[in-house]
Amino acid sequence: MGLISELKLAVPWGHIAAKAWGSHQAAPVLCLHGWLNNANSFDRLIPLLPKDFHYVAMDFGGHGLSSHYSQGFPYYHQNFVSEVRRVAAALKWNRFSLLGHSFGGTVGGMVSRWLCSDRLWPLLPFSCIFPEMVDKLILLDALPVVLDTNEMDNLLTYKRRAIEHVLQVEASRKPAQVVSPEEMLQWFLKNNSHVGEACGKHLLQRGTTQAATGVWLNRDRRITLPEHCFDIVGKELFVQYIKNLQARILFVKATEGYYAVRRENDADRESIMFGTSSLKSVLKERFQYVEVPGNHYVHMNQPQLVADVISSFLQSKERSPVPL
Repeated sequence: MGLISELKLAVPWGHIAAKAWGSHQAAPVLCLHGWLNNANSFDRLIPLLPKDFHYVAMDFGGHGLSSHYSQGFPYYHQNFVSEVRRVAAALKWNRFSLLGHSFGGTVGGMVSRWLCSDRLWPLLPFSCIFPEMVDKLILLDALPVVLDTNEMDNLLTYKRRAIEHVLQVEASRKPAQVVSPEEMLQWFLKNNSHVGEACGKHLLQRGTTQAATGVWLNRDRRITLPEHCFDIVGKELFVQYIKNLQARILFVKATEGYYAVRRENDADRESIMFGTSSLKSVLKERFQYVEVPGNHYVHMNQPQLVADVISSFLQSKERSPVPL
């Protein structure tokens, strides 16, 4: 299944770039990439998926080939959720499936939270806010981000650092650094240990721009710190948000994924299990959990390990209820 076209969808600050595979008449699937990645993240997986679907992989604002947000306009999590709604409107999709990797999963479907004691800092995803629009939801190693209880005192520091970082970048007049393609690849691999060399090159094809003396990263430098604004709610409200989901959900976790590595020395596993157990409890038969061997980028490094389970889920005749 070859790439059909590159898309440029108009938004108030410029455009959202995307790429499409399959017939426009087929059931639509929107693919959401991870933090600081781009739509090339799905190039190795989508050709292995059923051909009777129409796949569109978008670049979030400030990523890949999409326009950067205007100066002074922050990259808050909810803005990325709004981008999904804008893309659906531009494509005239009223109901579709979502496939999200890592951060893309938190935007599309996983109610992420920063956990501090019994309080949650939720990042509400598209599927909770617009539940009637999402038929099936596939989460690739998209476990919630967790903030340890002993870091509670650092929250104000994180917020301050995020604001100051944006102000510094906006005030800077320095042009993006131009380096050789090999230097860029080695820097990228050093900062993305789960990405293999071949996959790193592929992401950089869309993530860099050619200059006369080398290449430069074309993503917005303001997004390099992932701190955002959060509202404090209790666990009860977290579960209430999950109850709003109407989609059937496939949760694919890599055994050596980001979250497993990040928390490998954590003796308290409660925070890891909270999201999954809540989804199981609330969604029951609409929730499917699968573990696959591989790391956080298994969908790129070894796409065959996730392709079959995703294909079966997409082709399942069981569909989410359509609201009247």
